[in-house]
Amino acid sequence: MNATRSSKKQPPKPDKITFKERLAALRNLPQFFKLVWQTSAWMTACSFMLRIIRSAIPLAILYVGKLIIDQVVMLSRNHGGQSHYHLWQLVALEFGLAILSDTLSRGITLLDSLLGDLFSNETSIRIMNHAATLDLDQFEDSVFYDKLERARQQTVGRTVLLSQMMSQVQDLITMGFLAAGLMAYNPWLIVLLLIAVIPAFLGESYFNDQGYALTRGQTPERRELDYVRYLGASDETAKEVKIFNLSGFIINRFKVLSNQFYSDNKRLALKRSGWGVFFAMLGSAGYYAAYVVIILRAVNGSTSIGDLTFLAGSFRQMRSLLENILTRFTSVSQGAIYLADFFEFFQIKPKITLSKNPRPFPKPIKLGFVFEDVGFKYQNAERWANRHLSFTLKPGEKLALVGENGAGKTTLVKLLARLYDPTEGRITLDGHDLKEYDLAELRLQTGIIFQDYLRYQLTLSQNIAVGNIAEQENHELIKVAAHQSLADELAERLPNKYDQMLGRRFFNGVDLSGGEWQKVALARAYMRDAQLLILDEPTAALDARAEYDVFQRFAQLTEGKSAVLISHRFSTVRMADRILVLEKGQLKEIGSHQELLNLGGRYAELFNLQAAGYR
Repeated sequence: MNATRSSKKQPPKPDKITFKERLAALRNLPQFFKLVWQTSAWMTACSFMLRIIRSAIPLAILYVGKLIIDQVVMLSRNHGGQSHYHLWQLVALEFGLAILSDTLSRGITLLDSLLGDLFSNETSIRIMNHAATLDLDQFEDSVFYDKLERARQQTVGRTVLLSQMMSQVQDLITMGFLAAGLMAYNPWLIVLLLIAVIPAFLGESYFNDQGYALTRGQTPERRELDYVRYLGASDETAKEVKIFNLSGFIINRFKVLSNQFYSDNKRLALKRSGWGVFFAMLGSAGYYAAYVVIILRAVNGSTSIGDLTFLAGSFRQMRSLLENILTRFTSVSQGAIYLADFFEFFQIKPKITLSKNPRPFPKPIKLGFVFEDVGFKYQNAERWANRHLSFTLKPGEKLALVGENGAGKTTLVKLLARLYDPTEGRITLDGHDLKEYDLAELRLQTGIIFQDYLRYQLTLSQNIAVGNIAEQENHELIKVAAHQSLADELAERLPNKYDQMLGRRFFNGVDLSGGEWQKVALARAYMRDAQLLILDEPTAALDARAEYDVFQRFAQLTEGKSAVLISHRFSTVRMADRILVLEKGQLKEIGSHQELLNLGGRYAELFNLQAAGYR
């Protein structure tokens, strides 16, 4: 990426999250629930109802278990003199409750799994939809990419948060029932329960904070790790990796980054494990202290053996539930903090604003495009990419842009297509600011192919149709576009013609040469009946004969249309009506080929330098 286009600032490393910040993060939950409900209302409602029903089952099983034990003790004292019918009724009831509990649990797991997949798909679509509304220069900023990456991470597993919240409600209801039973026998058991659980909760909360801070702080490095992994094992990079023998360099860089992640995570995991053992010992001590109290009451005759089992079971389950609730609170608040990353991405707004009452695009263009002292600077860049640009692109005119690399040629055409808005000055079309026109219609009326066009791992037909995806089923138009770019000759040589999969990533795919890919990319520009055609180095990978044929057709196909051509080949440039020479982002010269040669300026110098190479 161009150094002038990327942010030089890294996001600050986050501090430890406070309890107040955790509570504040819970405000993200209502919006999150709204998204989940919109994903599938009936699945969300069913999952919630099943959990409510299941929350009462543990208490019922414990109480039925108490009745069974008391019945067994009574029968044993009477030496089997009474009927066992009631005992087997109780056993059958407990069996039925166990089956019901397992069935409900599996139903909840199934719903959560399906809902999770749906939510992941829906949030991914939301991210892609929102990303499509943002400006091109926002994608060229590293801080933006960190936010985008954190938002992407939230599309997977965020329904775990929903499951945790529903489980929290379920456990609270269950605990309410069990607590009522314990307090009826001995309120001090509740105090022992809190002493057993709270230290572990505080420890878990602390280490979750540290884990979140570590993960968030690693975002830029983790993106680099993913990129290095891609470089080391990709069909697009394999050629250069082999020819330049880069595998060792890439692997070493991966080792450095991955070892750093491992070291940081290991350090935190060891601390967490050590303190976890200590807090677990405290919890066990509290549980057995309560167990001793319950046993003493049974020995003294204050409670029955069934009561002993019921109380011990209730206390054990309450301890487990309270631990889950407190730990889950940490996880829920943690998830709510991560949700802030997700929602923060959607708060990013495009700087290119749409007109409330847009003008219709002129058909045909009458006065042309006018640059009025236009300047553009990339975010966080120190120098201007373009400055003080003032010129007119007339209707039907062919304008060539010439200049050394980094002169601002591609930036200029991006301004013309309104992929950027000027930082200063303005661009008008037929006397009205470009911002007044409907953006979608402006883009539809602009056919543009950049030198770094994408090579889609799709069929040939689809590769061409991306130039006007609304016409992807219009096979005649696709064939016409292919004929105009000379890609039709390629189609005839392919085994499956226009249905041939391109690229080696998928089964039966066929890779193309650079020149063949370029013809496919050129066909995209002809998919639209656009009034403005922009070609950025359109023939760089073509041989001389193919280049000549392409531009002969280009001249015919752009008859009556405006066109902007960027090229380093002066044999191509001289075919334009006028040539605009850029130097350090500013307009140096403008005129026809012969006028600029007669001027003897920068264009003449560059032309003569290139011409000398053919002598």
